[in-house]
Amino acid sequence: MATVKEYSVEEKLVSVLKLQKIDSKLDEIQILKGELPIEVKDLEDEIEGLNHRQNHIEDEVRGIQDFVNNKKNAIKDAEALIKKYEKQQNNVKNSREFEAISKEIEMQTLEIRLSEKHIKDASEEIKEKSRVLETAKRGVADKETNLKHKKGELEKIIGETEKEESGFRKLSEEARTKVDARLLAAYEKSVTTTATVWL
Repeated sequence: MATVKEYSVEEKLVSVLKLQKIDSKLDEIQILKGELPIEVKDLEDEIEGLNHRQNHIEDEVRGIQDFVNNKKNAIKDAEALIKKYEKQQNNVKNSREFEAISKEIEMQTLEIRLSEKHIKDASEEIKEKSRVLETAKRGVADKETNLKHKKGELEKIIGETEKEESGFRKLSEEARTKVDARLLAAYEKSVTTTATVWL
């Protein structure tokens, strides 16, 4: 009958300690990689949000420009009506008719003033939206530059750590074979519990 070698308590603890050190190195590599992908994803989300905001502002500006064009057309219509009413005023038969036409001319004049005020206000709003749009465009450009840098950094880390990580994984598997089964089960349970607490 083959004899199973008994390991001393010290040898058992040393083997668990080696495994823990190897796993700690793997964790460090994961932390390096783990934060950058999150940062890259956050930047991509921010850029998407800024692009959405930019499109929304551009749509608003187009809507305001349509509003301004409608008001300009309303002014032209009101001016045409004023000319028509002024011609009619020359051919009135009584003062009542003259008063009615005068009121219409006054209403159209007020309509022109109101439309001009709306155009002025809308033009100011377009200027403000244009400033916000330029700020959003600069923000997108800055974020895209930062994203490009972060992606490059991530790719560099992955390239540098891939071989190292693979080596540590092999060492970890070898170290696990040298750890007492009961100690390994307890170790893995504690690692799983710690990982759950951190999540």
